[in-house]
Amino acid sequence: MEFRIDKRDGDARACTIETAHSTIRTPVFMPVGTVGAVKALDAVDLQTILKPDIILANTYHMYLRPGDETVAKMGKLHGFTRFEKSFLTDSGGFQAFSLGDNVKIDDEGIMFCSHIDGSKHYFTPEKVIDIQINLGSDIMMILDDLVALPATKERIAASIERTSRWAQRSADYFRAKQDQGIATEQNIFAIIQGGTDPEFRRRSAESLCEMDFDGFAIGGLSVGESNAEMYDTVSVTIPFMPEEKPRYLMGVGTPEDLVENVYRGIDMFDCVMPTRNARNGTLFTSFGKVTIKKAIYTLDENPIDPECDCMVCRTYSRAYLRHLFRAKELTYFRLATIHNLHYYLHLMSQMRDAILRGEFETFRKDFYEKRRKCD
Repeated sequence: MEFRIDKRDGDARACTIETAHSTIRTPVFMPVGTVGAVKALDAVDLQTILKPDIILANTYHMYLRPGDETVAKMGKLHGFTRFEKSFLTDSGGFQAFSLGDNVKIDDEGIMFCSHIDGSKHYFTPEKVIDIQINLGSDIMMILDDLVALPATKERIAASIERTSRWAQRSADYFRAKQDQGIATEQNIFAIIQGGTDPEFRRRSAESLCEMDFDGFAIGGLSVGESNAEMYDTVSVTIPFMPEEKPRYLMGVGTPEDLVENVYRGIDMFDCVMPTRNARNGTLFTSFGKVTIKKAIYTLDENPIDPECDCMVCRTYSRAYLRHLFRAKELTYFRLATIHNLHYYLHLMSQMRDAILRGEFETFRKDFYEKRRKCD
């Protein structure tokens, strides 16, 4: 992987990441394709309409079904899904923790039960690497020790210490594989933990950033803390992250979250919000959110967002989208998902252009001003 910073504007950065499968221009939002597909879309929709340079797939889900060995035999993620650009795979630790029953964490790994059939499985740092090698992702995440918040300081301290030990094992194992000629086109990111405590975040970041990783993520946020706490935690963590490597904020978030965290220096994001909200009838626009089921849209001939040039806004009215949603027509899910993801991807492109022009603060003010006018 090659990484370069193209322009800084304050703390905001426009960067370029080169992987074996695509050129990724940041700030970047990665659509979530949990089981190897972005819900309601296929690879043709992605590659001909939305054109993201990278999407996310989930290690836990792909391991359980259809199985990472099956994916490997079918050409890995790129061959299996037919999405030709880059993939990032998360470690699966969060899903093992949140979806499985009777989760048990020890110094070696995580024991969990499948949410599909209740079968028991054990993730170690090395096993998670092996699974992701089979998946063939361009960027893989290490296994970390997750903490449900609120938590005691003792539990958070134990979490960051275990995460650091697992990180060193992951880095050593992955680099040894590469020395053997395996996974030479893959890259590995570590995950900084520590809750919302600045001292714990510093300790976690300093420990991990001394290790041999290609990039670093901030994990354990957007899990119930306030927006102010999230933004403050990002602000106190970034100074301890390397300038010369990508910075990824996991599982975040709203359009406002993206703007605020690009402002603070984050390069990469993922979140299920645009796709999940689309399916539930909430559409994102330049002036805020549209709840498409409302009766006021019954005879509305306007597009979802008059400022949007996606294929949905160029073609269909709010009235038609409302009709499809209320009729539970499957076409609605595809059209709404295309619109919401286009909005997110375009927002990132707008931020990049503003950074390159040295006008990010102006963009940020305009972004909020449009929303205030429509409140």
